[in-house]
Amino acid sequence: MSLLAVDMGSSSSKAVAFAEDGTALAHASQSYAGHSPQPSWCEMPPETFWRAFVSVTQTISAQVTNNPIEVLAISSHGETFFPVDSANRVIGDAILNADNRALAESTFLKDAVGRRKVFEITGLAPHPMYPLPKILWLRKHSPEIFQAAKCFFSLPGFLLSCLGLPPYVDYSLASRYLGFDIRNHEWSAEILSTCNLSAEQLPRAVPAGTIAGELSTTAAKHLSLRPGTPVVLGGHDQPCAALGSGVLQAGRVSASLGTYECLLAASNAPALTDSSFTANLNSYCHVVPDRYVTLAYFPSGIMVDWFTRLIHSGEEDASFLANLEAQSSTSPTGLCITPHLLGTSNPDFDPAAAGVIAGIRPGTTRTDLYKGILEGIACEFATMAELLQQAAGPFNDVYVSGGGGRSQLGLKLRASIANRKLHLVQCQEAVCLGTAILAGVAIGKYQNHCQAVEQVVRTSQTVVPDPALTKQYESQKKRYHLLYSSLAPFRSDQRKVEEES
Repeated sequence: MSLLAVDMGSSSSKAVAFAEDGTALAHASQSYAGHSPQPSWCEMPPETFWRAFVSVTQTISAQVTNNPIEVLAISSHGETFFPVDSANRVIGDAILNADNRALAESTFLKDAVGRRKVFEITGLAPHPMYPLPKILWLRKHSPEIFQAAKCFFSLPGFLLSCLGLPPYVDYSLASRYLGFDIRNHEWSAEILSTCNLSAEQLPRAVPAGTIAGELSTTAAKHLSLRPGTPVVLGGHDQPCAALGSGVLQAGRVSASLGTYECLLAASNAPALTDSSFTANLNSYCHVVPDRYVTLAYFPSGIMVDWFTRLIHSGEEDASFLANLEAQSSTSPTGLCITPHLLGTSNPDFDPAAAGVIAGIRPGTTRTDLYKGILEGIACEFATMAELLQQAAGPFNDVYVSGGGGRSQLGLKLRASIANRKLHLVQCQEAVCLGTAILAGVAIGKYQNHCQAVEQVVRTSQTVVPDPALTKQYESQKKRYHLLYSSLAPFRSDQRKVEEES
């Protein structure tokens, strides 16, 4: 028998079937992309998510006939939501996490509730990425959708509804709405009242690992699974990746290297400190009971994807990038590149920020550009590590998972510029492994989360800082921060243009 975990990411869905000992038995993935009908918008038809979910589930089921799937669990990226009517039918496209249209509504929340108060309740800083400001935007700019919407589902909630199950949202994903009281595990009456919204317009929040129900005959047929298969709520991808990397207690930090790059620490209470507030760190519910996570993050992998699409030579992506790494010089490129294609995250959360490439010369090559991007990502990684240390305490070791871990050069630069050891988790699909742990605990395969981690989480490689590189890149880090700060007037003008439009 096997545990099936499906992770609905922002650019692809991934599914992995695991044996009870954590061995991956089968993998499947399905890519997709949002569309931008207007600047700062990012949407996707709900059918795209559903088809990808069905596709990866069916693919896995066909590969594990000797180890039939015993339980299905679903996790996803945060912030994406679906307006649905009283019959649970989606009305309009899903609004994705990369969508920044609700800048004015985010500012309203900050002013009306108070930036510090929002942080103390939700563990988040007001930002247009979150569903609550976008729901307010819908009320003002698309009243026909807002009036017809009975509720605003999360991505797993939408999929559960398609399966005929209650559209629950777990505490970790509810935390990403900007309206969830993370201490009391309920929607915040104060924030919703200020917004003239009700808790009934948001899905019911339950703990991660809750069994939402069992597949009916019809739903099971859609997925090529057995009727009666339990369906378990996973959670937000970052806490799931932390669980899949063994981050349950204070003192251990994980890093998930994907479209966004997140460094995450666990704790027994939310880190709602002055330093966390100043740095706009996120601190919210873990997928492990009575635990919280604090994370710092930034867009990173999207910069590599952009470069690959722009320069691609016809080779396979992995071979193309590996060849560039093999050709890279051992010294700094002299370029200064910021990976802010989706704006910045910590510490300032500026949606007007953009990717910048500085220092180009006539002799600059595509190899230089690629390494320069990795240098910029490593500088940002080092900044996030410093911010997280201020809130979570000292740490020297980071447990790494995600697609970015395939780049040995990228790992070496991160370790050296941040001056920390990086431990590559053996199962690079840590989100899925953490989701599978939740499924296994839910049906009694594991006694608890700690026992499951001891049984299934392993590391495969350790990358240590290179003292020579650490010294060489000291000035690079300074130039990186100087470049970003020097562009503040440009970003201010850009915000004005976006507000006027």
